Amino acid sequence: MADISRRTILGVALTAAACSTPPPQATRLITVVATPGSVAGKLTCQGQVYDCMLGRSGIVSAKREGDGGTPVGLFPLREIRYRPDRLTTPPTTGLLVIKTLPSDGWCDDPADPNYNRLVTLPYDSSAETLWRADGLYDLLAVIGYNDAPPAAGAGSAIFLHVMRQSAGVGQPTSGCISLARADLLAVLAMCTAQSAIRITKL
Repeated sequence: MADISRRTILGVALTAAACSTPPPQATRLITVVATPGSVAGKLTCQGQVYDCMLGRSGIVSAKREGDGGTPVGLFPLREIRYRPDRLTTPPTTGLLVIKTLPSDGWCDDPADPNYNRLVTLPYDSSAETLWRADGLYDLLAVIGYNDAPPAAGAGSAIFLHVMRQSAGVGQPTSGCISLARADLLAVLAMCTAQSAIRITKL
């Protein structure tokens, strides 16, 4: 378990403009590290280390919509969303748990007032569906990046979600962090309402 000091939070806020500050008493910090440009990293929670996949551009310091980068910074975890038709029971976690609906979408249009927010589909502007056939969003944690409030074009829909694999090999994301489903369930089970995630380059 690691405590996040006010000095640490302030320092991250100054270096990452789109970073949302976690609660000052945040506990059970999740850390994600990778070498510059790498699409694969290591996620650590409560001393347990897991292989994770990052955006196709690796970890980036100045995230922009569509750049394929995973944003560097320190962020709260907002909530868990899961598909009740794919998971027979809700995930065990200290975070807020919400059932995903077939009409749930996430706006990724920087010009829209609901940019980087949950919307109902069909939607007039561009929005990603959360009810996916490929299973990547069967279970996800919403990372509190660029949402307090959203800055147009700074990136949207940054989640911790199920890993895409091809022949048993993890594939990069569009900017999110992904874990094997069993590993994601294990990490979420260790989360509390005050948990946060720190994403850094080695």
